[in-house]
Amino acid sequence: MGVVRLTKHHGLGNDFLVLLDLAGVAQVDGPAARALCDRRRGVGADGVIVAGPGGGGADVTMVLRNADGSRAEMSGNGIRCLGQAVALDRGADRLDLVVATDAGPRAVAVASGPDARTASVRVDMGLAKVDLEPSLDAPLGRSALVDMGNPHLVLPREDLATVDVRTDGPALEALVPGGVNVEWYRRRPAGDLELVVWERGAGATEACGTGACAVAAADAAWHGGAKTLQVHMPGGAVEVGLGEVLTLTGPSVFVATVEVPWS
Repeated sequence: MGVVRLTKHHGLGNDFLVLLDLAGVAQVDGPAARALCDRRRGVGADGVIVAGPGGGGADVTMVLRNADGSRAEMSGNGIRCLGQAVALDRGADRLDLVVATDAGPRAVAVASGPDARTASVRVDMGLAKVDLEPSLDAPLGRSALVDMGNPHLVLPREDLATVDVRTDGPALEALVPGGVNVEWYRRRPAGDLELVVWERGAGATEACGTGACAVAAADAAWHGGAKTLQVHMPGGAVEVGLGEVLTLTGPSVFVATVEVPWS
């Protein structure tokens, strides 16, 4: 039995373990991801990311497994953590990367932040495909299904304090075959957006990067408005740019380097 080294990062409290495997020799399957993400018997995280060798124009490849072991197509917070991990490994204050994900290639720009542990990371998140009339077997009222490379159900609410994320999230996740991320959001008086989230495969989290983009895209389809929005979540705020290709800008914070037994 050997030892593998990972780094832990978080994007606004949405935390990830990152394994740099640019030689392409490591495998993290579902059971291994569940063990690593266990918050009492493992290291603890919302997901595990393996940064493997690139190809086809990509510098690295991102494989993401959620805390429950399932494979996810994309994570806006996770890809920022991956970008920071690669920059730290290279000793770079600034770094531009193309990352191959299961949702397609994503351009990532990493810049050093206000302290040695923090980076500011901008990600080109691709197209948002918004369906304002989803056919779902539930009386949801106004809702939207948004494809950000991964699926999102967006539900506007006047008061987020009335949302029971941990009870309603699992039921709503099951409405879509294969599961769906669920965001409840409201518009703030100043025009910013605020959301709470249930993430497929991870549960209630403090932030969701693809979810922030999905909410911004759905809100723009309903209301129009600004091309740049602040989206507030329990863990903090990100900036979403609403062009043909959405952009996501927010922090990644390095937490620790950990070594775990590996066979």
